Amino acid sequence: MQVKLHSGFGKNKAAREAAELVQKCVHCGFCNATCPTYQDRFDERDGPRGRIYLIRHMLESGQAGDATRIHLDRCLTCRSCETTCPSGVQYGRLADAGRELLEQVSSRPVGQKFLRRIIRWVFPYPRRLNVVLGLGRIFRPILPRGLRRQIPSKQITWHGSQPSRPATRKMIVLGGCVQAAVTPGTNDAARRVLRRFDIELHESPSAGCCGAVDYHLAAQEQGLECARRNIDAWWPHVEAGAEAIVTTASGCGVMVKDYGALLKDDESYASRALRVSELAKDLCEVLESEDLSVFKDSTVKRRTAVHCPCTLMHAQGLGTSLERILERAGIPLAETTEEHLCCGSAGTYSLLQADISRRLLTRKLAALSIGEPEQIVTANIGCQLHLGAQSDVPVLHWIELLDSAAQK
Repeated sequence: MQVKLHSGFGKNKAAREAAELVQKCVHCGFCNATCPTYQDRFDERDGPRGRIYLIRHMLESGQAGDATRIHLDRCLTCRSCETTCPSGVQYGRLADAGRELLEQVSSRPVGQKFLRRIIRWVFPYPRRLNVVLGLGRIFRPILPRGLRRQIPSKQITWHGSQPSRPATRKMIVLGGCVQAAVTPGTNDAARRVLRRFDIELHESPSAGCCGAVDYHLAAQEQGLECARRNIDAWWPHVEAGAEAIVTTASGCGVMVKDYGALLKDDESYASRALRVSELAKDLCEVLESEDLSVFKDSTVKRRTAVHCPCTLMHAQGLGTSLERILERAGIPLAETTEEHLCCGSAGTYSLLQADISRRLLTRKLAALSIGEPEQIVTANIGCQLHLGAQSDVPVLHWIELLDSAAQK
């Protein structure tokens, strides 16, 4: 798909990147078969191919209207299309570049701007988020039913036992933002489980949000500032020989693995960002190489449905890792279907595109419930909260299953 870039975009980095990515598309339409929003609406403009045409028109005309914004906003950035695309179009990068460019050439309605600013002001900061959630819990009885179900209960953390001997292997763990505020027990469980394999997790207090919230809401520079802060916080551990940088939320893992590409033109950070990306591992990748048979005799034998987040399946290419780990740990897995389709969480998408998000959630829960599971596990905090808001069975982070087994 050839692009004749508008003269006003000659030195625009986002426009040049988008034009390069658009040209790889051969407009075959295979992507629509696995695109959740196309499957929901059956509107060409709500599929990857249609959105690519909209971005191409913006690149060539130098302008964009409401339709371009509406249909780009509806994209989940689940990257299922990347898994399907025979031409290898990097649609996730293209969507981010297109959204950045759209904010430059078209004015967003005031109400949308305000909501996005509130989200960016609250969600990347655990203390602020805890205050908002605390108020939400207080006023939950008088809130609308839909909003009431989205406010998670406060998690009760506990401190399980772990070996007292010094660990010989050291790794860094990302504390994160939403997960740190809502389910702090996730990283605690990861620490206890990895300690059984002689791995000690270090968390730097000065690290924080991975930057994805800002970056995917077209505030790219603010997202990159989060990346730079984390690199600075982790670098002493990297220099001391940390074996890996572990992420327990797959959405954060995608962002950290992209630091090298996102900061490749930053002379002060390029080499360090690349090294951080090389060290980044999802928790699945760490445990895949360990002997998980130690959990088989103590694992609770509850039929478990596995929800593999889009960020783990499509963006990180680890689609079967989670199921393999749970099977090796002796956890019985329930039958599921439509594994490739998004649950509708997609970071802040459930707040910004609530109607589509709810329909996708209903469809995903039906697909996860076909085998009548007693619980659902996932690998991303956004998916966990989104599924848990409507699920009839408990929704957990998968590491909690291994942690409970380890305490027996």
